[in-house]
Amino acid sequence: MTKLRCIDELIQTFQDQRPIRGGSLIITIYGDSIAPRGGTVWMGSLIKLLEPLGLNQRLVRTSIFRLTREGWLTSSQVGRRSYYSLTDSGRKRFESAFRRIYAALHPEWDGQWDLVITTQLDNELRKVVKKELEWQGFGNIAPGLMGHPMADTQELNNTLQDLCVTGEVIHMKSQMVGSHTSTTMKQLVHECWNLQQLSEDYQTFLNYFRPILRAVEQADDLSPEQCFQLRTLMIHYYRRILLRDPLLPEKLLPADWTGTSARILCRNIYRLIHAQADQYLSESQETADGPLPEPAPRFYKRFGGL
Repeated sequence: MTKLRCIDELIQTFQDQRPIRGGSLIITIYGDSIAPRGGTVWMGSLIKLLEPLGLNQRLVRTSIFRLTREGWLTSSQVGRRSYYSLTDSGRKRFESAFRRIYAALHPEWDGQWDLVITTQLDNELRKVVKKELEWQGFGNIAPGLMGHPMADTQELNNTLQDLCVTGEVIHMKSQMVGSHTSTTMKQLVHECWNLQQLSEDYQTFLNYFRPILRAVEQADDLSPEQCFQLRTLMIHYYRRILLRDPLLPEKLLPADWTGTSARILCRNIYRLIHAQADQYLSESQETADGPLPEPAPRFYKRFGGL
């Protein structure tokens, strides 16, 4: 069975960072691996899963405790064993974040914008709404006016309802008239979103994972454990960049946008290793009813189809 040095080096680089953010990595593992397979796992098997990535038992337990306190996870006790599951709100937050990660490439843009006017809110509530919409990729067009050319309308509506501001903000659809890619429009995009920094972060991702893709393509009979570790760390790094990406239409992005190349690279590696990674999960993880169930059908729709 083949073990690749480049994957070992990827793990070592992750282990060498300080501080190691255990909660963030556990969120990645739940979202990528456990949520599509029932969402529940025994703490003991999760500890064994994380130890090779540099998280000792104490850090895992502390991180799980914090995620539980923050409402992401809930625990149940069977004998002396603790099993941790996603809460309903945690599952909702996972699905919102991870839906963006596994989406297909940019769909065609129809020239519409979603505009949200927040001028009727008091300052403190406006800041809260602004922060939440920025997480969804909205940009600040003017004071009290946020916009996105390809927003997830359902996610936007859910957020406004959760914040109890549906009746206090104005949500409008706006249709472009004239060229979708005029110089003025590109200037607006440049002012609303920091695409330069995002592009540099994507380029770093590409520089790191392109050699790994070549190594995986040339390898025979890869170790399932290494496949899981590669899949986890790749999605972890990609997630941290993508959640700052407004996911603008291709027509509004710079030519040769590095984000598109990064998504294709991530998709290609994922397709090559997902089956072996899931084999390792099946062999190593436990629920109160035995092994993890098989992935839900929607799992295989990731990145436009696995």
